[in-house]
Amino acid sequence: MTVYTSPDALLPLSQRVRKEIAALWQLAWPILIGQLANVGMSVADVAMAGHASAQDLAGVSLGVSIWFITVVTVMGVMMSVSPVVSHHVGAREFHLVPHVVRQALWKSLGIGLLAMVLANAGTLVFDHLSLEPVVRDIAKQFVYITSLALPAFAAYRVLYSYSASLNQTKPLMVIAIGALLLNIAVNGLLVFGKLGFPALGGLGCAWATMLCVWFNLGGLLWWMRHDPAYRSTWPFAHYEGPNWPKIASLLRLGLPIGVTYFAETSAFGFIALLVAKFGSTQISAHQIALNFSSLVFMLPLSLGIALSTRVGQSLGAGDPATARFRAWVGVALALGCASVSALGMGVFNHHIAAAYTNDPAVLLLAAHLLTFAALFQLSDATQVATSCAIRGYKVTRIPMVIHLTAFWGFSLPLGCVLGLAPEWLPWRPAQAMGAEGFWIALIVGLSVAALGLSALLRSVARKGIVHAH
Repeated sequence: MTVYTSPDALLPLSQRVRKEIAALWQLAWPILIGQLANVGMSVADVAMAGHASAQDLAGVSLGVSIWFITVVTVMGVMMSVSPVVSHHVGAREFHLVPHVVRQALWKSLGIGLLAMVLANAGTLVFDHLSLEPVVRDIAKQFVYITSLALPAFAAYRVLYSYSASLNQTKPLMVIAIGALLLNIAVNGLLVFGKLGFPALGGLGCAWATMLCVWFNLGGLLWWMRHDPAYRSTWPFAHYEGPNWPKIASLLRLGLPIGVTYFAETSAFGFIALLVAKFGSTQISAHQIALNFSSLVFMLPLSLGIALSTRVGQSLGAGDPATARFRAWVGVALALGCASVSALGMGVFNHHIAAAYTNDPAVLLLAAHLLTFAALFQLSDATQVATSCAIRGYKVTRIPMVIHLTAFWGFSLPLGCVLGLAPEWLPWRPAQAMGAEGFWIALIVGLSVAALGLSALLRSVARKGIVHAH
């Protein structure tokens, strides 16, 4: 292997760090705006449903828990495109990129259809929860409607990763903003029945979400077709049938990422289902805190997506030393941003909760849970930045094990002990802590993931340099 050393390595350290932060931010900020717009659709759904009725908010919150687990898992499986394309771009092997994208789109078709089946099957869990019939019906119908968008979502994430790996992130931002505006408009029409449309309550949010996912896919295809930046790697120049060995290699890389994402999101989603036994107030407060936390999480996630591209391109160019440097600068930047987020959430928790609901009981509990959300910002930012950097090295299986251990080995068992306080346990709190107990457990799980992934990144980056020499 030929080892390439970047000219930047000769610069003073402080100048190198500033230059890398600028380059990383240049790539990340459009991703951030786009991610915020995407999550903003869920925020708009929950907020508008909350102003329709408490039952609509509870039903949409439960439906969103299934939807969120599904789409994030699908996103993880499709993210195998990013490190593969980034390595080709770093190695200047642009002629290999179209084949990767075409085969990833075939993969997306199968994954999207499978996700539809699993999401609809997931609604069976609502039959085993102590829910009001109207809440159960809204939750089920929400999943049934939004599942129609899952094949489009899987294909969109392929093109998303392809575009980001080419350093083309601004189209992702513009299209996501358009989808958010469309979502708000359609929600206004269907949730509250404006301009002669029927007032569907929470189900109006489901139709809006489904429509906007298909808008994302169509908008990105249109942009790519007309932007010269994609011309040299345009994947639709000719038809290519499924290449099963290539699809299998993408699955081997992507499935562990999908399981990693599932481990985290399913823990959050499963907690939402367990909290449901405590009534609509706790469900709604938990969902508000989780929804806003997801919004804030988009900053370290966006930095991580950009970081994966930067690391992958350095490795493709045969420069593992720069890859390691970029990885740790990215992690440090994510930590710095998380510190600011934590402070803001801790200080303005009541104001944040008031933006979601005017129910006094829900508002008070949501504000309390937001203080716990503020506490785990540092560990959450660390685990996502390190896992994305590791993904740039095409290492996905060990991070999967770490996430499964952190969330299913620590967060969920501890959450059940603190939140439910089952009587058969020899040690348990004097009374069930409800949502608060689960949020304490989430802090523990995220901290375990952050420590484990930081150690893994250190090892993987060091081995990369040793093997290169």
